[in-house]
Amino acid sequence: MSEVVPLEEAHDVGLFGSKAVGLGEAARAGLPLPPGVALSGAVVEAVAGGEEHAIEAVGKLVRPLGAPLAVRSSAVDEDGAEASFAGQHLTLLGVPSSDAVTDAVREVWWSANSDSAITYRQRVGQFTRPSVGVVVQALLDSDTAGVMFTQNPIDGADERVIEASWGLGEAVVAGLVIPDHFRVARSGEVLERVPGLKKIAIRRKPEGGTFEEEIAADRAEQLCVDDEQLEELNKLATLCEEVYGPARDIEWAIAGGQLYLLQCRAITRAGG
Repeated sequence: MSEVVPLEEAHDVGLFGSKAVGLGEAARAGLPLPPGVALSGAVVEAVAGGEEHAIEAVGKLVRPLGAPLAVRSSAVDEDGAEASFAGQHLTLLGVPSSDAVTDAVREVWWSANSDSAITYRQRVGQFTRPSVGVVVQALLDSDTAGVMFTQNPIDGADERVIEASWGLGEAVVAGLVIPDHFRVARSGEVLERVPGLKKIAIRRKPEGGTFEEEIAADRAEQLCVDDEQLEELNKLATLCEEVYGPARDIEWAIAGGQLYLLQCRAITRAGG
């Protein structure tokens, strides 16, 4: 089924949504991604409706990814510069097996068709029924993760702004910690290092799901990214700008000493 493809074969935004196609661009450009699969909106709707041929096609490509998995929405018009659907469309971390992906995909479909998501769409001027693609990726057992802006999102300064915490990046995205804060010049010079307060880390469970791990007091305020890793992040920012253009909002993770790109989208403009 050509509407269930490895990420590097996701080309059509109208089929797979902006998140999947963006990750496909990254894969084709050789950026470091966890392996993954893109599902078109039609396939997601078929899986949500219990159609066996669609469920089988998804299972065939997802199975080699192993487990646990991350299942994320990729609606056609989400995460543009004018609007971000973060919090409206569901992300499920720690899906325990390829068999459990069916229920996860169904949950993502319902989240994008919920009253709150439809109301948000209308508020930002989108009145059509959403086509909801899905991205399924191996879930990294990350040591450190966070977000990075390739230019300062507050004042537009030409510098990288990085926020980081222990464990999975969900702790930063969901506001569960005060992350470490860094500013790095395009040249690589570290302009600012501000330790956060990271009392918990979200970790994946091998059998599926996630849990909150309490961080020892001496590590809660210890910087979780060193200068060598900041250099790697700066290089990733440059590569992302070469592939996607300027003003990028990046989600990243470090697992087993390797830096990975999880997501790259336009920085949402204030008021969007």
